[in-house]
Amino acid sequence: MTGGSPHPYLRHAEWHADDTARPIAFAHRGGTDHAPENTVAAFDHAWSLGYRYLETDVHPSADGVLMAFHDSDLERTVGQAVDIGDLTAAELATLDVDGHGIPTMTELFERFPDAHFNIDAKSDESIEPLITMVGERGLIDRVCLASFSQRRIDAMRSKLGPGLMTNLGAAGIAQLRFAGRTRGRGHQSAQVPVRQGPVPVADASFLRSAGRSGIAVHVWTINERTEMERLLDLGVDGIMTDETKLLRDVFAARGLWPRSG
Repeated sequence: MTGGSPHPYLRHAEWHADDTARPIAFAHRGGTDHAPENTVAAFDHAWSLGYRYLETDVHPSADGVLMAFHDSDLERTVGQAVDIGDLTAAELATLDVDGHGIPTMTELFERFPDAHFNIDAKSDESIEPLITMVGERGLIDRVCLASFSQRRIDAMRSKLGPGLMTNLGAAGIAQLRFAGRTRGRGHQSAQVPVRQGPVPVADASFLRSAGRSGIAVHVWTINERTEMERLLDLGVDGIMTDETKLLRDVFAARGLWPRSG
């Protein structure tokens, strides 16, 4: 394991009676092997398998309600060429994603009170309602707030304090990849693909650099058994997948799956 932080999001002690760190299995958008992405049915299925780390994305509705939804518009999943931010939460509640509704983050937090959520803030407009939700509900130890935007990461860390877990921004990833160390501070994890175009990212050198900096490495989005096995052999700290049953089976075969729900 490359990490070593005592933060509960890294050590996920509640999974193990002996408080021994293990790689984290993330259900990416709840998984897609049972129900459409980012639906209650997908998250329910992941939870039933034993997942306690659920990844999702957020956009606010027109009236500021955070929705668990990846795209900025509804065309791919709902078949409507309209931005999600142009509709109210009540209007969004009437829409159908292959027989399923679009959940709010409030609904997910209340439905899964013991889950950790890795939440990708997909827009500038999502930042303030996300900060408010985490702060007012006391969720800081249950979340990793992520973004591809360093400005969004900085805004969330500034408002919620150094105890907040976030992903590492592009500059920090580049420092790990090319300089062998990062100056990132606080609770951060490197959430990366295996490669970015032709450039390898999550390789042995990157993991060594992350380990020297005390940064956990979570790799997305891995849906093939051979790649899951290879990354676990390499020593990654977490894997995000759409294929939730497959990753559960790979972890279980290695004795890495939690013994109880």
